Amino acid sequence: MRIGELAAATGVDPETIRYYEREGLLESPARQANGYRNYARQQLERLAFIRHCRALNIPLADICRLIDFLDRPGEDCGDIDRLIEAQLVRVKARLQSMRALERQLTELRKSCAAQHATTECGILHELVAAAHDEACICHGEFAIPLRNNHDHK
Repeated sequence: MRIGELAAATGVDPETIRYYEREGLLESPARQANGYRNYARQQLERLAFIRHCRALNIPLADICRLIDFLDRPGEDCGDIDRLIEAQLVRVKARLQSMRALERQLTELRKSCAAQHATTECGILHELVAAAHDEACICHGEFAIPLRNNHDHK
């Protein structure tokens, strides 16, 4: 199958497929006489594996390691378990960060609950205050530090 067919079958953009080939995640296919890539079932299955790993937000470096394990079926799978455990830790940290972001946005949203002119918008006032390095409702007493540009000569 050609790259467009592989892309359609897996939902992976052709440029991404080429990138995976360059990075060694996907074996380069045989070439037809006209120079077109000719992908086999093996590449389709490998690409589907990579796509599934990416859907789990597994970094490419870790996907490379998983592929190495696929290519060495006799190896102990303890490292695979540790790799997935590390990914789970990253996901939990991201969830915690997203919950904090949700709380911040909820607090910001509370500052403007009525329809009125933008000059009276509490959300805009809070965002401008933060831009001026002042405390804002969404970050509490913790202002976002700004680089002091006027100290540079």
